[in-house]
Amino acid sequence: MSNAVVKLTGLTRSFEQGGVRIDVLRGIDLAVQPGEIVALLGPSGSGKSTMLQAIGLLEGGFGGKIEITGIDATAQGSNGRTSLRRDHLGFVYQFHHLLPDFNARENVVLPQLVAGKSRAEADLRADHLLEVLGLGARKDHRPSQLSGGEQQRVAVARALANRPNLVLADEPTGNLDEATADKVLVQFLELVRGEGSAALVATHNERLAAKMDRVFRLHEGKLE
Repeated sequence: MSNAVVKLTGLTRSFEQGGVRIDVLRGIDLAVQPGEIVALLGPSGSGKSTMLQAIGLLEGGFGGKIEITGIDATAQGSNGRTSLRRDHLGFVYQFHHLLPDFNARENVVLPQLVAGKSRAEADLRADHLLEVLGLGARKDHRPSQLSGGEQQRVAVARALANRPNLVLADEPTGNLDEATADKVLVQFLELVRGEGSAALVATHNERLAAKMDRVFRLHEGKLE
């Protein structure tokens, strides 16, 4: 059994478009270790999001093997994949996808309730994460009352709410201006490291990628 939080072996993904086969991922091998933060560099359309969707067990159609905390995810049924996502993975996207009718604290509380935590425990966890991210005074505000950077920090707190082994972040600062992006990324990295989680961060920004432990480039379906 691997100690890696995620291990990819020969991961492939192809699409048919206009009768033409397009190979997006062409045999990806990768292992991310506990506590490690890895950058996945590549321009738009290079397959970064496709790769994260594979690791996140969000869609089928992939070849090869995906292991999450030593468990062969590709051998799991729908319920098994759902359990792996819930118990081991956290997600941050370019757009925050917060629930608009709930305040910041409630957005961080809800995934914990789904995972079976008590409301009191979930509230304490949400308050702690939001405080660490500088949002203690904003926890009762709804997303429409928060800035873009604040909304994305709430999304980061939500991703870490259930203490995932691995956080998958797809262009997490791509929708922010440069100064705000830098601040959010620094807070994201500090929080992930402080929580002891690992992270795989897809980005096209080389300057931000340089702040991480390892950097891979996705080029023509392969990692470099």
